[in-house]
Amino acid sequence: MDNDIKTWLYDILQSIKEVESYYSDRPKKFEEYVSDFRTKRAVERNIEIIGEAVNRIFKRDKDFKLNNARQIIGTRNRIAHGYNKITDDLIWSIIINSLPKLKEEVEDLLKQ
Repeated sequence: MDNDIKTWLYDILQSIKEVESYYSDRPKKFEEYVSDFRTKRAVERNIEIIGEAVNRIFKRDKDFKLNNARQIIGTRNRIAHGYNKITDDLIWSIIINSLPKLKEEVEDLLKQ
């Protein structure tokens, strides 16, 4: 695997771990997320980083196998350019459903 691609995969993994760290000392509760402006912005920033890293990977290797890559890039673009159309429900769904799956997939890729 290309060294730049490995670096970007590590960036993805680091951003996921950072989001997880926001909840290391408390349970994940949607109501708390909605009212915590700083955490919301930090999560959104990490999702932007993840999307940018995926975008860079696919610019380097269009055939790279990563599930939901286009959706990840699209979400990054929505956060960066259509920030007023991002809902708490969408980001919360990413935190709860998408990031754990992506973390597992990236960890598996890095083991290869």
